[in-house]
Amino acid sequence: MSRELGSTQSRAMEVDPEETVDALCVAYRHDVHKLFGRNHGSGVDVFAGVAVNEQVPLGADADAALLSRPAGEPEQTVSNHASPRRLSLVTGSTPGEADQLGVGDAVTVFERLVVSSDAERLHAQWLTSTVPAAFNESVFYPYTSLKFHTLLVAALLDNYRAGHAFEDLSLVATPGSPVALDGGVDAALDADDVVPHRTVCWTPVLALHVTGDPGDRPSTRLGEFPARSFADVWSRLPEHPIDVGSSREARLLDAQLRRIRSWSTALQYVEDATRGVGALSQWGESYA
Repeated sequence: MSRELGSTQSRAMEVDPEETVDALCVAYRHDVHKLFGRNHGSGVDVFAGVAVNEQVPLGADADAALLSRPAGEPEQTVSNHASPRRLSLVTGSTPGEADQLGVGDAVTVFERLVVSSDAERLHAQWLTSTVPAAFNESVFYPYTSLKFHTLLVAALLDNYRAGHAFEDLSLVATPGSPVALDGGVDAALDADDVVPHRTVCWTPVLALHVTGDPGDRPSTRLGEFPARSFADVWSRLPEHPIDVGSSREARLLDAQLRRIRSWSTALQYVEDATRGVGALSQWGESYA
C-alpha cells in the first residue's frame, strides 16, 4: 500500500458524520482568495459574512491538487502569463466572463458561490457558474481551473466522509442534459443526473461524477493515489456517453480528453468545448 493511499484511507475512517454540511461548505469556500487574485496568506478570513479560506478536512484539497498539478515546488509553466486568470486550451487566451462584470456585479457573483449554508446549493452554484472558470487554481499552471478544482475538492471530501479511500473512487460517465447549458442553479438542484457534491462536470453532452458508489453506471477506478491521470482514466471507461461516430466535434472532444492529464484542465475543456468557446460551435451546431 502506498503512503498516499494509507494516509487517505486513515483520514476517511476518522470522520464524524454530524459535521458533513459544515465541512462541505468549507470545501466550496476554501479558495475564495483566488477569486480576488490573492495568495492564501493575504486572503481574508471572512467574506460576505461567512468564514472563508479555511483548511478543508481530510486532506481533500491536497489530494485534489495532485489530480491537476505536479507535487513539489511549483515552477512557472507559461513564462509570459503569471496571472490568476485561466488560459483556455480552446482559445489560448483568458476567458472574458470576469472582465465583463463590474466590480459590484463580480462581488455579487462571488457571494452566491459561498454564502448559502446549504452545501447542495453551493455545489449547484459552482457547477453552473462560468465566473470561477475564468480563474486558474495556480498561477504557475494557468491552464488549470479554479472552478473544477473546487468541485473535485468537494467530491473527494464527500466520498472520504462516507468512508471511501481514494483507491475506492471511480469516474462515472453518464449522458448530459440540455438544461445544463443555461438552466442554472435550480435546474441543477432538480436534475436527476446531478448527484450532490459528486457530480464534477455537467454539460449538455455528458455528466462526470467522482464516487465510491458507481453502481451499474459506466465507470472506471481513479487509481491507487491522486495523480494527473485524467487521460488514462477517460481511456479506460468501458462506455462513453458521447458517440464519436456522430460528429466531428464528438471525435475532437474524445481525442483531446485522451491527451489531457490534468483533471481540472480536462473538465474545463469539456465545458468550454460544449459551450462553444472560441472557434468551436455550441454542441449540436454545425461547424462553419
